[in-house]
Amino acid sequence: MADSTATAITPPTRSNENRSTTPGSEGFKDFISSGWAERTDVLPPAREQAPFAAARRERLSAQYPGQRLVIPAGRLKQRSNDTDYAFRAHSAFAHLTGWGSDSEPGAVLVLEPSASGHDATVYFRERAGRDSDEFYANPDIGEFWIGPRPSIAQVASDLAIAVRGIADLAHVFATVDSETIVLREADPAVTLEIDEGRLRFAADKVLGTDAANSPFSLEVNGEHEVDDDLARRVSELRLVKDAWEIDQMRLAVAATARGFDDVVRDLGNSSDHARGERLVEGVFNTRARSDGNTVGYDTIAASGPHACILHWTRNDGPLTPGDVILLDAGVELDSYYTADITRTLPVNGTYSATQRLVYETVREAADAALAVAVPGAIFRDVHAAAMTVIARRTAEWGMLPVTAEEALLPENGHHRRYMVHGTSHHLGLDVHDCAKARRDMYMDGVLEPGMVFTIEPGLYFQSDDLTVPAEFRGIGVRIEDDILVTETGAENLSAGIPRSADEVEAWIAGLKA
Repeated sequence: MADSTATAITPPTRSNENRSTTPGSEGFKDFISSGWAERTDVLPPAREQAPFAAARRERLSAQYPGQRLVIPAGRLKQRSNDTDYAFRAHSAFAHLTGWGSDSEPGAVLVLEPSASGHDATVYFRERAGRDSDEFYANPDIGEFWIGPRPSIAQVASDLAIAVRGIADLAHVFATVDSETIVLREADPAVTLEIDEGRLRFAADKVLGTDAANSPFSLEVNGEHEVDDDLARRVSELRLVKDAWEIDQMRLAVAATARGFDDVVRDLGNSSDHARGERLVEGVFNTRARSDGNTVGYDTIAASGPHACILHWTRNDGPLTPGDVILLDAGVELDSYYTADITRTLPVNGTYSATQRLVYETVREAADAALAVAVPGAIFRDVHAAAMTVIARRTAEWGMLPVTAEEALLPENGHHRRYMVHGTSHHLGLDVHDCAKARRDMYMDGVLEPGMVFTIEPGLYFQSDDLTVPAEFRGIGVRIEDDILVTETGAENLSAGIPRSADEVEAWIAGLKA
C-alpha cells in the first residue's frame, strides 16, 4: 500500500531546479533569516458569520452521532506548468467554517465525535518562521511569493473554532476507522488517505493483526455510499439560508446591479469594437473584482444570434446595432455568495417590434412563475407556470404543430424546442447551489422561507429554425432574477434592475455613454 500521508498533508513543492537562481549558500541563508523586525500577532475578532457557521456544524453533527466527518477545503488546481487557478475552497468547507476567499489551500475541517456531539477543528499549513527556507524558497506558499500567511492563533480567533497545524492531521489519518466519513470530491489526496485508512482498519478486523505491513487485497464499500450521503447532506444543509446568508445575497445582487449599470454606460464603446462581447465581459468583471471576489461563473455576453446559445462564454463577437445582447452575469462576494442575473438589452437602445414582443413574453412567463413562488408551493410548479405562458404564446404565433394544451402534456413538450432549460435553480455559495440534494427536496421540494433561487425563462429562436417566422430568427431573450421566499410570499431581490422593455430602454437612454 502506498504511503500517501506526506502528500495528503503537505504536497511537494514543484521543482524549478533547471531555472532557479535562488542562492543556496550558508552565507545567504544566514543573512536572509536575520535582521527582521519582531512580528506581533494581532488577533482579529471573530468574523460576523462565525456563529452562523457554528450553528450549521451543529445541524450537521446531529445527523452523524458517533461518526468522524472530514471536510477538506481542497487544493490549488494547475492551469499550466507551474501556474494555478485562483484558489476557491469547496463550498461545503466555506459553509461550515465561515472561511471565504481568504481560505488556505489544503485546509481540512474535522468534526470529531464527542459526548456532546462533535468537536470541530480546522487543520491548516501554518506560516513558516523566517529561520526556514520556506518563506523565500517555496513559491507555492512562501511569504516572499504570495504574501504573509495567518498564524494558527489568528485563524482560531477569526473563525472562532479550534485550529491546529497541518502536521497534526497525521493523527487523524492514523486513527481512521469505519466510522470516518469524507467529502470525497473536495481533495483527492485526503480522500485517498481516508480510503486507505478504512481499508487498513477493515483488514485489521479480518486479519487480527497490524494490516499496515500485510499484503492483502480487500474491497470495502466500493460504492462509497456513506461518503455520497455526506455530500448530499451538506448540499441539503444549504437549501434554506440563514439571516447572514440572505444579507450576503442582497449584497451580491447590489454589486451585480452596479456591474450591469457599468455595462450599459459602456455600450457605445463596446459597440465600436470588433469583439464587443469581450469588452462587455471585461467591464462587468472589473466590477466583480472591485466590489467582490470575482465573477460567480463565466460571464455570458451573447449578442445577436449568440443570444440563442444558452452558455455562450467565448464572448468574441461584435455588438451590432439592431441586435440584442443577452448578459448573464453575477458578482461573487469574498464570502463566495453569488448573484445570477440576466437582462437582454437592445444594442442601439431600442427594441424592434419583434424583439419587444419576445421580450415581453419572456417577462410575462417570469411574472407568472414568481406569482406561484410562495411558501408551501412545490419547486417544480414555478417552472410549470412559466411553461404555460411559453406554450400559449408560441402556439398563438403558429410555431407549434399542436395546441398549447397538447404541447403541455407530459408526452409532448413541443414548446420546449424554444426553451430547453429549466426555469429555476437554487442559488447561494454555488451558482447552481444545493446540486446534490435529493429530488424530493429539490425539484419536488416544498418552498420554505429562506430559500433563494432564480427565475429565468427564455425564448431562443435559432437563425436556421424554419419552424418560426423569419422575423423571429436569431432572437434570443432571457430574463433572470434572484428570488427569496419569505414568510408571506416571495421577494425579487433583483427587481431594482430594469425589467420591462420600457424600463430597459429608459435605462439605456439614461446611462449610455
